[in-house]
Amino acid sequence: MFNQTLAATLKGPGLEWDRIEFAVDATRVGVAVMRRDGYKSPIVFLHGFGSTKEDYADIARYPIFDGHPVIAYDAPGCGATDCDTPSAIDIPFQQKTAQAVLAYFGFDRFHLVGHSMGGLTALMLAHANRESVLSFTNIEGNLGSEDCFLSRQTFEYGQDDAEYFLDAFIDRVFRSPGFANAVYATGLRGKVRARAVASIFRSMVELSDHAGLLQKFLALPCPKSFVFGDAHRSLSYLGQLRDNGVALFEIPACGHFPMYSNPPLMWRAISDFIHGIEGNIRR
Repeated sequence: MFNQTLAATLKGPGLEWDRIEFAVDATRVGVAVMRRDGYKSPIVFLHGFGSTKEDYADIARYPIFDGHPVIAYDAPGCGATDCDTPSAIDIPFQQKTAQAVLAYFGFDRFHLVGHSMGGLTALMLAHANRESVLSFTNIEGNLGSEDCFLSRQTFEYGQDDAEYFLDAFIDRVFRSPGFANAVYATGLRGKVRARAVASIFRSMVELSDHAGLLQKFLALPCPKSFVFGDAHRSLSYLGQLRDNGVALFEIPACGHFPMYSNPPLMWRAISDFIHGIEGNIRR
């Protein structure tokens, strides 16, 4: 696992790594945070399952984002964040964690960016805090049942042994075709708590199948974009997103992980969208 002491003390160009603690549903959570201060509209990043806040560390390399305060953190069950009860972690738990982090840093209005599991958490967060979100960049976050190609494996290959399931999951992802799958799978063992996987995956499937996520996304009052790899241009809801005013950004030579396959174009999509609406925001 990540060295938590190191993660709490690192500093990089324009970024700092901190640790904060609080309780979620009476469960202690120690959250590893990457952040910076600024004078423009804040940007909040939520990473996907099996990834970490460092997916977004390159924001410091793009001058167009200079001046924007930034928060990214390791979700419970991932990276250097620790949780007393990993089996209690699901998407509602992740949403409450996000709300606690935002409250801690005093972010009341912000741009929201979420990938995959983080996109689903961001959607639930935005749905519950509609007036706080200035814009929402959804990077292949779950909007329907078809998006559960990873999480549904908890039902297809369910195992009582959490460690065995994670090892087998890593092997299946590593061997499956697709951009960046091997890179993603290789890092999973060091980035995920095995005992958190089943509850996270079950929650993602339940919400994707039954919670009307697409309708929730379209109903958000903020400007919205959807970023996806060209390997997923067959997603059934893309036309509906376009017809309802969602800005679509297709990333070439990419599957589910644009931050690994084509990061420059992912960052361009995020910056084009956010800065295209910044001038219209009432302070």
